[in-house]
Amino acid sequence: MTFAFYGRVSTEDQQDPEASRLWQLGRATSLIEPLGGEIVTEYFDIGHTRALPWKRRPHASALLAALADAQRGFDAVVIGEPQRAFFGSQFGNTFPLFAHYGVPLWVPEVGGPIDPDNEAHDLIMSVFGGMSKGERNRIKVRVHAAMASQALTEGRFLGGRPPYGYRLADLGPHPNPSKAADGKRLHGLEPDPDTAPIVVRIFTEYLRGLGIFAIAEGLTRDNIPSPSAHDPARNPHRDTRAWAKTAVRAILANPRYTGRQIWNRQHKYESLLDIADVSLGYTTAMRWNPQNKWIISKKIVHTPLVDDETFADAQDILGSRTRTGPAHGVKRTRNTYVLRGALIHALCQRKMQGHWSHDQAYYRCRYATEYALANHVHHPRNVYLRESWVLPPLDDWLGKVFLPHRLDDTIDLMAAGAAPTQDTAAAQAARARIADCDAKLATHRAALEAGADPALISKWTAETQARRARAEAELRTATKGPSGRMSRDEIARLVRSVSDLAAVIRQAEPEDKAEIYQQLGLRLTYDCGKHKVLAEMNLNQHSPATCGLPVGVRGGT
Repeated sequence: MTFAFYGRVSTEDQQDPEASRLWQLGRATSLIEPLGGEIVTEYFDIGHTRALPWKRRPHASALLAALADAQRGFDAVVIGEPQRAFFGSQFGNTFPLFAHYGVPLWVPEVGGPIDPDNEAHDLIMSVFGGMSKGERNRIKVRVHAAMASQALTEGRFLGGRPPYGYRLADLGPHPNPSKAADGKRLHGLEPDPDTAPIVVRIFTEYLRGLGIFAIAEGLTRDNIPSPSAHDPARNPHRDTRAWAKTAVRAILANPRYTGRQIWNRQHKYESLLDIADVSLGYTTAMRWNPQNKWIISKKIVHTPLVDDETFADAQDILGSRTRTGPAHGVKRTRNTYVLRGALIHALCQRKMQGHWSHDQAYYRCRYATEYALANHVHHPRNVYLRESWVLPPLDDWLGKVFLPHRLDDTIDLMAAGAAPTQDTAAAQAARARIADCDAKLATHRAALEAGADPALISKWTAETQARRARAEAELRTATKGPSGRMSRDEIARLVRSVSDLAAVIRQAEPEDKAEIYQQLGLRLTYDCGKHKVLAEMNLNQHSPATCGLPVGVRGGT
């Protein structure tokens, strides 16, 4: 009998991935080898928490996809340790697939394959799922308690990037002997000679009365690199062109500049991925903790850039300038912006923000003069566009596009603009693995013809064929389902259903009209120099229809 092996290791297990794989594989092999079993393929997830359901782990999901393939290349699946594979109720949500496709699941704790009709087997696996969940929770509690103690009493730097104004300093070997033996070092913070004076300048100017926006403009005007520009290698996702108000505010609110270590400013928050299907598990996001949950060291552990009094004064000013919500019992009016998220300013290619003034909906693009100079863009400080100037010509255009005698032309335009969907990354990776297996099979045949050991070549061939079968199953999974490209008939059905909406779009309520525009995939690009709006309609991402709409903007900039 041939087997597929499944295992998993993550950072929370505190183990070397290869060492963990070997001992899990060893347990699985010792279970099946006495009965003549042989592992021909492996599915091993690295760096994925046990709380993640099987269908959301890369290799586990590939194994589930292979179960449905009659030519999967293995007869059964063996697991080295159930606590690594199953968490909570995952076994009950996963094992029915094995039973459905007739693929036995072997587990060392059961001594062989799990019997779907054996209540004792089901109970054992449920217990292991509960133990796995309990072990993970205990690890989280212990680690959190230890790190909180180290930050509070020792002021230890617990990792992460140093705040702007500081850099990492080597403080010697790690105090944990085992980590020190691995070459790990203890780190702390020391002032960065290039950026520490900028932090002092920000606090000084703020206490002198300058606002956050004025400070950001001044730093940009003086060609001082923003935090993202100062260290672009660690900030590839951020805009490095100029100082942002949020960067100045984050510096002013960071207690680390007083010389104390801060920890637990954020925590991992888990929420259901789909409330209609709890088996999909949770998604994790970082959220800010309230200040009373921050862990602040009792003593000063690195060189302060500002004293406690300066920092406290800055917090008082920040608190007095923070906008508060409406008074208790007063409901804030929510204005409807029909073109919300659809208006782009042509000069900077940024979305224009809704702005309500004199009972009228406007869209505004605000661009500081220093930002424009830094980016070599001739951009007015503020650009306004009134919504009521755009909607009438936009509705006229939609009405013309969907007139009965123009429907065929509109459909042809959209069909001509449709483009075939490219392969997904998973499909491309599967094709690459298939090509690699084909090359190896050709090499094996050549070696056999050259007189190599037939038994050894046969083993290699079987392993390669199993890997190829798995890659083919992954390719079928990645490419199944409807194509991303809409056919002309599909576009025609969609457009003819939209034509009914075009007849009533002018009388629609603002909320309904906004929903219609969103379903049509409208994108509007405003050119303030020409006083024009270019309208694009995308029923899907590959089928655009465009038209230029002249809009009379009277003093809009």
